[in-house]
Amino acid sequence: MTSTTEIFQLGYLVPEFPTQTHNFFWKEIAALRAQGVAVHLLSTQAPDAAASSHPFCEQAIQETSYLFPPCAGRTLSFTLFHPVQIARAANYVFSLPEATTGEKIRLFALIPSVIELLHWAKVNNFNHIHCHSCANAAHLVSIAHLIGGPTFSLTLHGDLPVYGRDHQRKMAKAKFVACVTRPLQHDVLSLTHKPPEEVPVIRMGVDTCLFTPSHEQKSPAGKLTLVTVARLNRSKGIERAIRAVFEARKQGYDINYIVAGEGPDRERLEALIVELHLTDSIQLLGTTGENTLIGLLQRADAFILTSVGLGEAAPVSVMEAMSCGLPVICSRIGGTPEMITSGVDGFLTPQEDEAAILLAIVRLADDLELRKRIGEAARVRAEAEFDHQSMAKLLLDHITA
Repeated sequence: MTSTTEIFQLGYLVPEFPTQTHNFFWKEIAALRAQGVAVHLLSTQAPDAAASSHPFCEQAIQETSYLFPPCAGRTLSFTLFHPVQIARAANYVFSLPEATTGEKIRLFALIPSVIELLHWAKVNNFNHIHCHSCANAAHLVSIAHLIGGPTFSLTLHGDLPVYGRDHQRKMAKAKFVACVTRPLQHDVLSLTHKPPEEVPVIRMGVDTCLFTPSHEQKSPAGKLTLVTVARLNRSKGIERAIRAVFEARKQGYDINYIVAGEGPDRERLEALIVELHLTDSIQLLGTTGENTLIGLLQRADAFILTSVGLGEAAPVSVMEAMSCGLPVICSRIGGTPEMITSGVDGFLTPQEDEAAILLAIVRLADDLELRKRIGEAARVRAEAEFDHQSMAKLLLDHITA
């Protein structure tokens, strides 16, 4: 830990930063800097130019040091003058007990990126590196630490199988492994046998001063504007929401549904919307900037996210909607039962249960008082549990402990 007169130098690594879902990271970076930390942005590689429309992206790209492609000169120099460290890195890779031969070869090819990481750590005098991933980026910081780099920590954002193999090796030397939900914390504790204080629950957060409720008049009874903010991916369960909207409209309800996000499932969803004759009531908006997103949430009557399978943990989009005072309809997945008390500050439905989704939509369409009560409770919970400043402070406390 640095003395009180020194500025803490933190390396902050996010794979392919920044993309559309990385708004949270930018907020956390700002919150850490507000607490006096010098945050140095790192990423594995630059994302596609169209990966995000957030206004902060240009500044974020300018501030980020990308580990790939690596500098050939630095790779050659380090290999020639530090053969022992290269041997240790190679031993780490090729002794991984779970990785396939192909995975080991691909990871070994990333050692030049580890050398880049060490370079930036030395240039900026990092006290610590925090990696917001438990995939291959976690291997990079683990290998860097093994061959002379700074201490490191990790954040697990979703189910372990989504992040590859050999998690015990990735996490073994981590100062701590933050988990965004209690089920993930349980998984890491069971796998690594780390003491509980080294596996804290630190949620992602939302700027509750920016994502605020609107006081404008919302839709009357019988009418409902629903919003989803998510990648157009099968795992987000958007098809289930579309089919529930179709059934609600068949029952005479005036339901409009807007989906903000882009992804590989667009064509399939567009075809489904045409098939169900919902082109006038469902809009796939594409990627949106933060200001557009806030306006969208503030004009909506409710938020819906019916994710399925693995990968979902503590969705920031749900936190943002609750912070805007929206009742949320959300599937039971990952940590959503920790975030929502069904019937109190939102509605939880079984995964892929279109009847339960429909019931929640109809209840909100019918009952204006219910919308108001659930939305107000959602805002209270967001302020108490999801504020990004509080989460950043908790992360920093563990980093500097």
